[in-house]
Amino acid sequence: MLKLQDVHAYYGKSHVLHGVSFDVGPGEIVALLGRNGSGRSTTAKAIMGLVHAEGTLRWKDKDILRSKAYEVAHLGIGYVPENRDIFPKLTVHQNLMLGQKSGKKQARWSFEDMYTMFPRLKERQHTEAGVLSGGEQQMLTLCRTLMGDPDLIIIDEPTEGLAPKIVELVGEYLKRLKDRGISVLLIEQKLTIAMQISDRVLVMGHGSIVFDGTPDSLRADAATRKEWLEV
Repeated sequence: MLKLQDVHAYYGKSHVLHGVSFDVGPGEIVALLGRNGSGRSTTAKAIMGLVHAEGTLRWKDKDILRSKAYEVAHLGIGYVPENRDIFPKLTVHQNLMLGQKSGKKQARWSFEDMYTMFPRLKERQHTEAGVLSGGEQQMLTLCRTLMGDPDLIIIDEPTEGLAPKIVELVGEYLKRLKDRGISVLLIEQKLTIAMQISDRVLVMGHGSIVFDGTPDSLRADAATRKEWLEV
């Protein structure tokens, strides 16, 4: 579905990604791991057309390298940024409404699906999003992206700052996406959740992919973990 080949990305004259290549298949959860500054978030932004990039970037055999972010979203790629980007003065329900794509007849997800998955959001559906806790805002951002009915969802650091119970909930949520045939590119620092739910693990260092394999193969590769992941 998604294929990156020799992708380079830049912030002005700063060369951040150096020949990144990987793919994400249908219904696959792929974790992109690495330390802060390794290029993980830039990879997501390159896919979404939010930074200048060069190389080959294809989605369902369509070249999307020069596409705008809204064009990429309409093609079926959802993006949950690290900063969440909720609309604080709108209610929970209004935020979810904004995630819907106009003209789409039979979406896979309904408001009731969201509220069933996260009952706390149902309780607070008429509450302004700006007063929600960090965990609730993360749930809302994930659900708002899903309301756009993407075939692939890119999630940047979904468990950052969340309590352990909420982290477990996010993990269950991501597995439900896979059950509905949605691919996931999970950008994460927490090794535990990534290793538990991912089909494949990528490790990034200095703007390049330095490891591509199964969670079991990464567990067995102490040298890679020590050099590129452990503090």
